[in-house]
Amino acid sequence: MGKTLVLTEKPSVGREVAKILNCNQKGNGCFVGSKYIVVWALGHLVTLADPELYDDKYKTWKMEDLPMLPAKMDLVVMKETSKQFGVVKNLMKSPEIVDLIIATDAGREGELVARWIMKKAGWRKPIKRLWISSLTERAIKEGFNNLKPGKDYEPLYAAAECRAEADWLIGLNVTRALTCKYNAQLSAGRVQTPTLAMVVERENEIRQFVPKDYWSIQALANGFVLRWQDKNGQTRIFAKNTADQLVAKVSGQTGEIIEVKKEAKKELPPLAYDLTELQRDANRKYGFSAKTTSSVMQQLYENHKIVTYPRTDSRHISEDIVPTLPERLKCVAQGPYVDFARSILRNKLIITKRFVDGSKVSDHHAIIPTEQPATLSRLSSEELKIYDLIVRRFLAVLSPAFEYEQTTVKVAIKGESFTAQGKIVKLKGWRNIYSGPGSLDDEGDDREAEQTLPEIRKGESLKNLSVKLVASKTKPPARYTEATLLSAMEHPGKLIEDQKLREAMDQSHGLGTPATRAEIIEKLFNSFYMNRQGKEIIPTSKGIQLIGLVPTELKSPELTAKWEQQLTEISKGRASSQMFLTGIRGYATQLVSTVIGSAQTFKHDNLTRNKCPDCGKFLLQVKGKKGEMLVCQDRECGYRKGLSQISNARCPECHKKMEIKGDGDNKLFSCTCGYREKLAVFTKRREAEKGTINKREVSSFLQNQNEGGSINTALADALAKFKK
Repeated sequence: MGKTLVLTEKPSVGREVAKILNCNQKGNGCFVGSKYIVVWALGHLVTLADPELYDDKYKTWKMEDLPMLPAKMDLVVMKETSKQFGVVKNLMKSPEIVDLIIATDAGREGELVARWIMKKAGWRKPIKRLWISSLTERAIKEGFNNLKPGKDYEPLYAAAECRAEADWLIGLNVTRALTCKYNAQLSAGRVQTPTLAMVVERENEIRQFVPKDYWSIQALANGFVLRWQDKNGQTRIFAKNTADQLVAKVSGQTGEIIEVKKEAKKELPPLAYDLTELQRDANRKYGFSAKTTSSVMQQLYENHKIVTYPRTDSRHISEDIVPTLPERLKCVAQGPYVDFARSILRNKLIITKRFVDGSKVSDHHAIIPTEQPATLSRLSSEELKIYDLIVRRFLAVLSPAFEYEQTTVKVAIKGESFTAQGKIVKLKGWRNIYSGPGSLDDEGDDREAEQTLPEIRKGESLKNLSVKLVASKTKPPARYTEATLLSAMEHPGKLIEDQKLREAMDQSHGLGTPATRAEIIEKLFNSFYMNRQGKEIIPTSKGIQLIGLVPTELKSPELTAKWEQQLTEISKGRASSQMFLTGIRGYATQLVSTVIGSAQTFKHDNLTRNKCPDCGKFLLQVKGKKGEMLVCQDRECGYRKGLSQISNARCPECHKKMEIKGDGDNKLFSCTCGYREKLAVFTKRREAEKGTINKREVSSFLQNQNEGGSINTALADALAKFKK
C-alpha cells in the first residue's frame, strides 16, 4: 500500500504535523509513518533564475542589454537549501508515494513555495490541500479531516507566480537601468518605490512648510473652560488685531447660557486585529518595527501555538469560529485577563457583524487567541507584549460598547459665541480592558472633551469670566513613523486620481500585502534610502534623489493598484495570467526607455576623503542597521568597512545601546546622551558589576561585532541585561 507525502513549509511545522499523523520514525530530512511521510521546505527551496543564467552577457550590467525579457521564466534550486530540495525531490520520485498533501502556509506565498518545488521536481500525481488558520493539534486534525482538492488552489498559485515574475521583470530591469545610467547602487521596485515616494513627498511638504501664527480665545467660568468660535465653528484667528479686539470686547462682560444639550453616545469596540493593524499598535505603543512584530507573531503562532495565522488582512471571523469562542476565552482567563474573560463568559456573548462576518474574511480570519492555554512565564518580553495586545483586543471586541453622556454648552458673551464640552461616563464597556497607564486608549481623546461640567441650565448668567488670548503656530505635517507608513501603504488610495482605481486600491491589499510590508520597509532602510530617527522616518539624500530619477509611473501607487486588481482577478480564476504578463513585459520595456532617455544626474553627497583600497575611488559614509560604515561608490567594486557598530552593551546613565568606534585597544564606547568610555574602563566596570565577564570574553564579543557576525551571543545577551 502506497503512502501520502505531506509537504510543510518549515521543520518546526513538519515536526508538529508528523506527531499528529504518527510519523515517529526520523528519516533524512523527514518523518516516516505507516501511512504518511512528512517532509519540509526551508521557506523557498526554488526561486526564479537570475538574469546571468539566461545569457552570459547579463553577468556584466550594460545598458544596451536592457530590457531583459526571457521568453520563459526558469526556476532554479537555491544553493543554500539544495540539500533539502534533494530530499524532497527523491521522495516525490519514490514509487512508494501515491499522492501529496500541500501543508505549507495557507496563503499566496505558501502556495508558491509548494508549487515551485513540485514543478521543479516534476510532480505528476494527485494533490490535496491542507488549509488551516492555527497550528494547534485540534486545528491540524480538523484540517486533515477536511482536505481540499489541489485544483481549487491553482488560480491562487497562478496569481502568486504572476506576482513573482512581474516583480522580476520590473524590479530587475529598472534597477539595472538606473544603476548603469547613474553608476550608483540604485534599486527600484513595484512596491518599494511608491512607498519611498510617500516618505519623500512628506519630507518635501515639511521642508516647504511655513508656520503661521494664530490665536484662540478661552474664557474660564466656574472651573470649566469655554472656547470662542466663529459662525463656521472655527476657533483659530489668524489676524492679531482681530483677536485683540475680540478679547477687549468680551473681557469683563457677563455670559449667558443659550443652550445646554445632553446626548447619550455609544462608542463601539474596535475591530479585531489583522497583521497591519497589530504592527501599527506595536509600533505606537512599544516602538517595535513592523519586521519585529512579524517575527514575534510567527513565534507565537508556530512555536507557542497560542495565536492564529498572523499574515492575514481580515479583521473579522467567520460563523464557524463562533462555537469555539467560549473555549478561547477560558484559555486566556489567567493573569491580568482573568476578570475580563470571566465577566464576558458570565454574560451572553455579544456576536455582531462587527466581529462575525464571513463575507469579509479572505484567506484567513482575524488574529485571535487559539484554544490552547498560554504559559505566560515561557514567553519572552517581546512575545508577552504582542500577546497582550492580541488578548486585550479579543476581549475588547467581545465586550459592550463604551457609553457616555456628552454635554455641549453654548454661551453668548456680548454677541460672541463660546462653547464647552463635557463627558460623563455611563458604562466603561470595552474601554475598561484598556484602562490604566500607558494603554493604547490614552491617545485619541481630546482633553477638553473630558472636562466635567457643573450643573448648569439654559438662561443662567456667568459672571467674573477670566478671558485670555492663547498664541499658537500652525504645525507641519508629521513625519511618518512605521505605524503611519503602514497605514499609508494599506490605504494609499488618496494618492490616486482615478476613482475606480482608488476604490480597487482600497478594497485590495494596497501597497504590498500584510506578509510583505515589513520586508519592504526594512529593505528601504537597508538600501540607505531612509533612516530612523527615534520613531520618525526620514528619507536620505540618496532616497530623495532616487525618487527624482525613477519614471513617474513607478512612483505612484496607481501601478500597484492596477496590478493588485488583476492579480485578485487571476486568483479567483476570472482573468488570464498570460495577458497580465504580456502587459508587464511591455511595461518593463517602456520604463527602461524612460530611464535611458532621462537627462538627470545623480550626486553622492556623502562622499568622504577616504579612498577605496581596492579601486582608488572615494568612499561613501552610510548609516547601516548595526552602525556606520564606509562603502565604495563603484557598485562593481563592492568594498565596505565598518566605522562604528551598535553594541548590546547599555549606557550606564541612560540605558540606551552604546556605539563602538575605533580599533584595537583604542576602541571607544559612546552613547547619544554624551557618555563615553574607553575599552579598558568598560571591561573593568563590567567585571566589577557582574564578576563573570573576563577580558577574553569582551575581546571575543568585540571581534564578533567587527566581523559583522551575529551580536546575539551569550555575552551580548548578558551585556544587554545590564541595567545599572
